[in-house]
Amino acid sequence: MNLFLDTHTFLWFVLGDLQLSARARQLIEDVANAKFLSPAVYWEIAIKISIGKYALKEPYESFMDRAIRQNGFIILPIEPRHTAVLTNLPFHHRDPFDRLIIAQAMVEQMPVVTVDAAFDNYSVTRLW
Repeated sequence: MNLFLDTHTFLWFVLGDLQLSARARQLIEDVANAKFLSPAVYWEIAIKISIGKYALKEPYESFMDRAIRQNGFIILPIEPRHTAVLTNLPFHHRDPFDRLIIAQAMVEQMPVVTVDAAFDNYSVTRLW
């Protein structure tokens, strides 16, 4: 199965945070599943670090390189067909990073691994 991870899911998995559900961890650890990340994930983390809302224990670039490579995450490039969905996407969710993740998941027909129940307002499958 293809999985699309939300930002907090990615961070909680990589950092071993107990807020990640057992089901989400099992899905991500299952080698039969392909795990995708939007550039919105690492963009959001970089923005939050730059404005002081988040901190890492190691340099950002080192953390991201290691986290992505060691866990076999696949970057799904942002394409015009993804952003086209944003032109008509209802504003059930106002976070621009999550809106892009939702749009990409809709186009690619991938379930999103997220705790965020606001994703349920869109035509995506939310796994948690």
